[in-house]
Amino acid sequence: IMASRSEEITELIDVFSKSQYRAREVTQSVERIEERCLELFDRDYKYSIIHNTNGDVCGHYPRKIVFLEYESSDNNKESFESTVQISKLQDLVNRSKMARCRGRFVCPVILYNGKHVCRSSTLAGWGELYGRTGYNYIFSGGSDDTFGDAEEVPEADCAVRNNDSQLFDKVRGSDIKLLKYLSVCYICDLMVENKKVKFGLNVTSSEKVDKAHRYADFTLLSVPYPGCEFFREYKDRDYTAEGLVFNWNQDYVDAPLTIPDFFTRNLNINWSEYQSWDLVQQTQNYLKLLLHIINSDDENGLLVHCISGWDRTPLFVSLLRLSLWADRAIHASLEPSEILYLTIAYDWFLFGHMLPDRLSKGEEIFFFCFNFLKHIVCDTFSFFHLTIAALNVVDLFSVYHRRKGMPLSSHSVHWNRPLASEERMPNIITEASPLGSFKSSSSSSSNHSDQNVTRTGSTPLAVPGRRCTFVPDRQVRLEAVRELFLAAYSSTVGLKSSSPSPSGAISGLLEQFARGVGLRGTNAII
Repeated sequence: IMASRSEEITELIDVFSKSQYRAREVTQSVERIEERCLELFDRDYKYSIIHNTNGDVCGHYPRKIVFLEYESSDNNKESFESTVQISKLQDLVNRSKMARCRGRFVCPVILYNGKHVCRSSTLAGWGELYGRTGYNYIFSGGSDDTFGDAEEVPEADCAVRNNDSQLFDKVRGSDIKLLKYLSVCYICDLMVENKKVKFGLNVTSSEKVDKAHRYADFTLLSVPYPGCEFFREYKDRDYTAEGLVFNWNQDYVDAPLTIPDFFTRNLNINWSEYQSWDLVQQTQNYLKLLLHIINSDDENGLLVHCISGWDRTPLFVSLLRLSLWADRAIHASLEPSEILYLTIAYDWFLFGHMLPDRLSKGEEIFFFCFNFLKHIVCDTFSFFHLTIAALNVVDLFSVYHRRKGMPLSSHSVHWNRPLASEERMPNIITEASPLGSFKSSSSSSSNHSDQNVTRTGSTPLAVPGRRCTFVPDRQVRLEAVRELFLAAYSSTVGLKSSSPSPSGAISGLLEQFARGVGLRGTNAII
């Protein structure tokens, strides 16, 4: 059985690496992937289908979008009565699709304690709304994460801007109705820019710069995270994320880190240092934040988006799904091979991640996601730990909701101070840290700041140093998923060293791994 499940994942990655999913062009192998996803969702949930037949709503969303209604068990799976009007949800989806870039509307993908975690692209800008031409826009699917020149219209063109407000009121109003119907309160924007600019034109926008403040009823978090292009540097460093720091001083980077103050407490993170974090630290801290949000509110859900919603967005959706699964909080009946299949197939492939294009450019954000699981095995990522932390913000919520009419900046912590080069040194993890975990945000579970550990601890396939407290079951489950992924990935896509390392350690590791050596064992370098 284990062999067949491994083969299933290998076949999935093989299909994924050769073609981008398009809802209008479905082969038999893709149909099998779609059906397998439905089967895996059905194990633990009562669900309805949002229909996207032939990509009628969005050309690079699943043809059958799963709306999870309830967690269920084998004994009572058929006993629930739906409280969701799926026909109303379908209508809201159809009406709101124009509001967001590439028609990638707000879509619920994870159900956690009755709350929906949703994904989407960012808001469509003036140019995209006016520049779209039906069929070509909806079904193009795109060849990369850019915007077709023929579809762009200058946002500053005053000739037709008089109707701007009315148009935005309509399409963004529909988007807001969909968000509220799904009980989404929190919007986490991963863009490093306020608006996507190309050739001097604003081609997309975002909630945080909506001039009419239409999204004032929502809690907006600006959590800038590098785009897929940055992951070329990750690959060129032989898949080593430790020490890889994004350059925040580039001209197009203008979105500061902005988080409501009640979320900045209790996480033991110094958010003012975010521009000095390496890729490991930044991803860890953002994931902690997202987990903290969904554990801090018993009723309201979360939206995560970047620009197009098919690189950074699936990274964090996938990490959220796997982290919650590891704690047995969601998908309780799925084995490691099954949750891995589901998140690759659904969160990445069927939602349009362009793996062939990204691989051709060396932008290996997909590989990063699953190799990164070694960095989130600590109990600081466990929902048990974060639920305790969330209890401390309950009183703050009651205060906050009385202040909802105030601008975001009045109750948010806002950082955008550029850090000098001498300030970019990561803090060393101390043994005196609470729970043996992270003393501050700039610590990680890696060994890159430990002078007494050999460099093998920083190789892409190495298990990080054991410097934190673990939930044993969580660690075992996440490491099992990672091992399955690495085995399937190495036998299909493969890992390619960009240049021989001085010691030859990287090439040796990759050769060993390709032969399947050392895949088991707690301390094995894999």
